[in-house]
Amino acid sequence: MEIILGIAALLAALGLFSVFSFKAPNGSAAMSGLADAAIATFLVEAIHKYVMGNLLGIEYLADFGNMVGGMGGVAAATLVMLRMGVQPVFAIVTGLAMANLGILEGFIAGYLFSFATPLFKKYLPEGVDVIVGVLTLAPLARLLGIFISPGLDMLMGTLANMITEATLLSPLAMGFLLGGLIKMVCTSPLSSMALTAMLGLTGLPMGIAAIACVGGSFTNGYIFHSLKLGKSSNTVSVMLEPLTQAHIVTRNPVPIFMSNFLGGAMAGTIAAYFGIINDAPGSAAPIPGLLASIAFNDPLTLFMAVVAAAFAGVVGGVIGNQIYKRLLADRVPLQQFVNG
Repeated sequence: MEIILGIAALLAALGLFSVFSFKAPNGSAAMSGLADAAIATFLVEAIHKYVMGNLLGIEYLADFGNMVGGMGGVAAATLVMLRMGVQPVFAIVTGLAMANLGILEGFIAGYLFSFATPLFKKYLPEGVDVIVGVLTLAPLARLLGIFISPGLDMLMGTLANMITEATLLSPLAMGFLLGGLIKMVCTSPLSSMALTAMLGLTGLPMGIAAIACVGGSFTNGYIFHSLKLGKSSNTVSVMLEPLTQAHIVTRNPVPIFMSNFLGGAMAGTIAAYFGIINDAPGSAAPIPGLLASIAFNDPLTLFMAVVAAAFAGVVGGVIGNQIYKRLLADRVPLQQFVNG
């Protein structure tokens, strides 16, 4: 029952996330801004506060990382608005208004007020529009953030707790399911960084998600190389950051996503077996997932887990490749992307 509830919570969040990303106006751009904000805050916090600060004893970097980690709302509002083409001064003032609020509050405020900013330019004289805009946006954005914060904390906390409880009660099973699903999201045009940032995943679930993305990058490398999807540069790029090859992934979803689930699931199971934890929500991507995990785990344990996850990722790619070639290739032919 715990596994069912945990996966149901993840699927519910993923469903809402997908609908918004694909159906909401500028939804994909807004999600990209949220992912950028997760890197700019949570990843910096993880590396500087926990690795450079707590682990290596550099007090300045520990304080710096702690400060940056508390600015998720500021970063989200600013970067979401910039991604949506808002005038920088409006993005900055809205972001500053989100001080001491969470990344999700900043995301919502930034997204909604992006549609209000064109009205200032439309109805007010040049120069006056900026003055009135910044004086209006800041208090309204702050008010919205304060108003929605308790409800968001309760909702996201409930979803995260359901996933965490299921993972702690059935770590290997959840490692398999959670790892597979997160790696599929990581490779899709959606953003696993944004999803895990919104949920605020930490601990073992976030560790599973991070290592699944790391191991699954080798799945992508094998699949791209084996099926000759693009050039060698495409293979390297998809391993480092899957979203850079979205044009190829979306044309060949069956072999890529099937293999990613298998590779991510096995890598996630390995992360659960080794007890890998990660307290940097929003670091579910190959490079951020690896770097952030250094801060929270014994180096030798993490090294063994990463090596095993990389091997598992390749195995997942081999299995997925064979299933595709033997059973599905005739019905679902490959679609090569040609530049130009």
